[in-house]
Amino acid sequence: MLHPPRGHRTFRDARHLRTLLLPALLAAGCLFGLSGDISGRDARRLVESGATLLDVRTAAEFEAVHLEGARNIPVQELDRRMGELGSRDRPVLVYCRSGHRSARAAAMLREAGFVQVRDLGARSRWPD
Repeated sequence: MLHPPRGHRTFRDARHLRTLLLPALLAAGCLFGLSGDISGRDARRLVESGATLLDVRTAAEFEAVHLEGARNIPVQELDRRMGELGSRDRPVLVYCRSGHRSARAAAMLREAGFVQVRDLGARSRWPD
């Protein structure tokens, strides 16, 4: 039977393996655009019911392609332009290209007191 060298851990304990893998899988999801806290279908319904659709990509990205009805406030400008969103009680749905910037924007909005913030993540998650 082979034994690991002294001082090296083994993965016999499943709890230890879970502790290592879960953060790695969550990080991989963010890196590959698998983020977001709402499905595309539910996001569409939310916007149809009056939520503000907020695109937090750059102005150039927005001009190239964006979701119909979206407002553009790049995440880099969000701190100083939050007033443009109106009431902090109104639902806001944020999106970007991959999900990274929208997650950051959603956190910023929540910290600023917006109470109904949802994160679609990647624009590609919007249903056709």
